[in-house]
Amino acid sequence: MGSLFRSEEMTLAQLFLQSETAYVCVSELGELGVVQFRDLNPDVNAFQRKFVNEVRRCEEMERKLRFIEKEIKKDGIPMLDTGDNPDAPAPREMIDLEATFERLENEMKEVNTNAEALKRNFLELTELKHILRKTQVFFDEMQITQGEELLNPFSTSTMQLVTESPTQSPNADVPKELQLSFVAGVILRERIPAFERLLWRACRGNVFLKFAEIETPLEDPVTGDQVNKCVFIIFFQGEQLKTRVKKICEGFRATLYPCPETPAERREMAIGVMTRIEDLNTVLGQTQDHRHRVLVAAAKNIKVWFIKVQKIKAIYHTLNFCNLDVTQKCLIAECWCPISELEKIQLALRRGTERSGAAVPSILNRMSTKESPPTFNRTNKFTAAFQALVDSYGVASYREVNPAPFAIISFPFIFAVMFGDAGHGIVMALFGLWMVIKEKSLIAQKSTNEIWNTFFGGRYIILLMGLFSIYTGLIYNDFYSKSVNIFGSAWQSNYTLEDIEAHKVLQLCPNRINCTNLAKEPIHMDYRGYPYPFGMDPIWAISVNRITYTNSYKMKMSIIIGVAQMLFGVMLSIWNHRYFKEPLNIIAEFIPEMIFLNSIFGYLCVLCIYKWSVWPGDDAACAPSILLGLINMFLFKYEDYDDENIVCNQKTMFRSQQALQTLLVILAVLSAMVLLLVKPLYLRREHNKKLAIRSIADAVESAPEVTGEDVQIHDAQSRSSADPSPSGHGMDGEEFDFGDLFVYQCIHTIEFCLGCISHTASYLRLWALSLAHGQLSEVLWTMVLHMGFIFDSYAGAFVLFAVFAAWAMLTIGILLVMEGLSAFLHTLRLHWVEFQSKFYHGSGYAFLPFSFEVILDQAQASDHEVH
Repeated sequence: MGSLFRSEEMTLAQLFLQSETAYVCVSELGELGVVQFRDLNPDVNAFQRKFVNEVRRCEEMERKLRFIEKEIKKDGIPMLDTGDNPDAPAPREMIDLEATFERLENEMKEVNTNAEALKRNFLELTELKHILRKTQVFFDEMQITQGEELLNPFSTSTMQLVTESPTQSPNADVPKELQLSFVAGVILRERIPAFERLLWRACRGNVFLKFAEIETPLEDPVTGDQVNKCVFIIFFQGEQLKTRVKKICEGFRATLYPCPETPAERREMAIGVMTRIEDLNTVLGQTQDHRHRVLVAAAKNIKVWFIKVQKIKAIYHTLNFCNLDVTQKCLIAECWCPISELEKIQLALRRGTERSGAAVPSILNRMSTKESPPTFNRTNKFTAAFQALVDSYGVASYREVNPAPFAIISFPFIFAVMFGDAGHGIVMALFGLWMVIKEKSLIAQKSTNEIWNTFFGGRYIILLMGLFSIYTGLIYNDFYSKSVNIFGSAWQSNYTLEDIEAHKVLQLCPNRINCTNLAKEPIHMDYRGYPYPFGMDPIWAISVNRITYTNSYKMKMSIIIGVAQMLFGVMLSIWNHRYFKEPLNIIAEFIPEMIFLNSIFGYLCVLCIYKWSVWPGDDAACAPSILLGLINMFLFKYEDYDDENIVCNQKTMFRSQQALQTLLVILAVLSAMVLLLVKPLYLRREHNKKLAIRSIADAVESAPEVTGEDVQIHDAQSRSSADPSPSGHGMDGEEFDFGDLFVYQCIHTIEFCLGCISHTASYLRLWALSLAHGQLSEVLWTMVLHMGFIFDSYAGAFVLFAVFAAWAMLTIGILLVMEGLSAFLHTLRLHWVEFQSKFYHGSGYAFLPFSFEVILDQAQASDHEVH
């Protein structure tokens, strides 16, 4: 509890590392992970540091590894992750790693270049194959329609232009001025409409375009994507149109291929193309097999390579924080480390010296400094989530009281007060318990889903919130908005069956005497005389004034819980004052704050409990209003307790209440004045004393002759002026400004006094969210699940099944997720503002040790974000 109650005690240490042992010693410290190095070269540019070349080499190796990793993922090869954590390689091994990565990168680039060239050739041949096939089909269609064309006396020249014989060119017998040329090529399918439209407009309709779709998608050799293309053939006349058509094809990035004019030449070319495609397929297969073998071999080691390179880079980056001594043979480093870990650090340095084979050991020397050390709160997997909630508000000042251990209980409890439903709590607890039981397997999955990782990181918080919600649900007697009668109600009904059937609403009598039925006949009281053993009586579930009763109960309970937590926060501040040796803060802040808070709000809680205890059911109508009583307390307005002419509920609660409340108001005002004035006036007086002593000392020093007695007086006064002030607020070394100090104390006093009022009212959110949660749960029961019970036939079973599914989804989505998140955020605000503001400054900075484990986790998280 000690290390969790306060941060670890830290010290500033100086390390003297021999140049040949520095790398290995820093590596050992990185494996240990309890040292935070300070940058001793803050003004030196990152490119001018001693080990900048080594860092660049590491970055180059990381680039090559990322390239290889990308190729492995592109081929879908699984990368072996055995969970091994190899040691940082020696500096001489860095050359071997560089050579290995260079060879792999060059080999992969060469393979990729060859594969891309082969794929480009394969694509061209495939497109040419489709062109030969589609154009042949086009000319065959023309021959089939030849008979139809002969019936038209004006079509003979047209038929000769676009048809052919097996043995001669299609333009053999056509006059030169009527000869047609054609080009064939391939274009992306989505560009066909625009391509056709531009051809028609640019050539003014003097071209004939025919296209056919390639059924099988083709692979792009550069990107590897599958693309859909179409074969086209364009007939035109003249060189001018030929030039225009080719420019349009070039603009649309269409690929043109040579196409023979006779069928025989096309068949001969097609045979050659098919032969070359088969040869290319064989070569591509061999290339792909070689690439796959290389990547499979690399995939077995790439995780280990990444870890080694990241460790090397981290070591050299840390060595750049060090200074060189005058002999240029020793590195000097400064670091923060926990005092409790000094022995382990020395052992790590000794291991590093032995591994490097150096004769001169590394030296660790503790330093004294006035700089505030970093804050290091040692946590485990259970406390880490609660510590993260506290650090989100602000990292604790060094050795300041840590709110995290208290939040372990108070956070889930306050959440449960707003979320109190035993049924919902069971679901939440089971979800948290499942994550805790399956913890190791879920961690091994290394999920990259940010929302899931947030839930999983707070699994112990969710488990505790669920368990506490079960408890508060039993207190409220809420189980999915329904009450459970476990012990039997403490109320009974003395009405007859006829009375119950004749009246929609009947009142139960809690009085010990004067209870009557509807006929005004005396009966026994309906209250059995003892309360329900645990929680709220289930009779309130069917009561028409249930909201009135629960509102009063939960409102007062919220005030009591809130004031108790604020009082506890003020009490924790005394541990800070005592540890930092600030007796003035105890007298001028802690005591008046306790008096002010207890005089008003502590007394308010006492009145709530007193009202519950004193007024039974017989005298419930005479119970005074606490709110009006609190208002009258500051107005000094009271009614005579013994005056029988005054209505009983307007009297004071007890005879001496007027005197007691007057005394409490006076104490509250006086404590506020003490809080405002005592500290700045005392510090001003101490400052004036020191000025007077200093002026006397200056006068004695300037005197021409000094007696022995004067010297003794002067020495004593000098020693007293050099001592720090007893309050820990000495102004030596800094300028004293009474105006600034007084303004600061005014702000603190106003903030505390007004904060007590606003913070107490802020705790009413416990009542408000509890009411909202209960009403939403009841609405889901009444308007959704209840609809499944209104059918008496067998069809009702199917309706109930569907209705239950809808109710379960709405319960999980609205009540558990949305309402749970709302209650969580309100609980977080109550802890940050209302509780921690009473004692917690949060002005420190976190301890960030040089740890390989942390560095590798951060690298893995950033890699997941990139992908």
